[in-house]
Amino acid sequence: MFKGRTKRSRGRRRYEAGREPSNTTVGERRVKHIRVRGGKEKVRLVADRYADVIIDKKPVKCEILSVVENSANKDFIRRNIITKGAILKAMTSKGEEIQIKITSRPGQDGLLNAVSLL
Repeated sequence: MFKGRTKRSRGRRRYEAGREPSNTTVGERRVKHIRVRGGKEKVRLVADRYADVIIDKKPVKCEILSVVENSANKDFIRRNIITKGAILKAMTSKGEEIQIKITSRPGQDGLLNAVSLL
């Protein structure tokens, strides 16, 4: 009965368009500032070497060594890409290696917060 293409009710809107992922990596700190809807600004973390870690209820700055596990994508482990929930190997200022889990969203917040896995 109905043949051919159906006509779109309306065109695409700018606010429906997506953006490329930030793919935060381990390296020297780099951020990107992006204007979002409403004129506000979102800070994308492109790369960072340090993470703020909660150890025994105290914040400590730790140096990130590598990505150990990432449930978002197994390929992210090899490429050292950090997302929320990623497990990293880090070193404290005292020189001890620990494993940490990222609790912030680096592509949305522009920072790396983590908790120690003891």
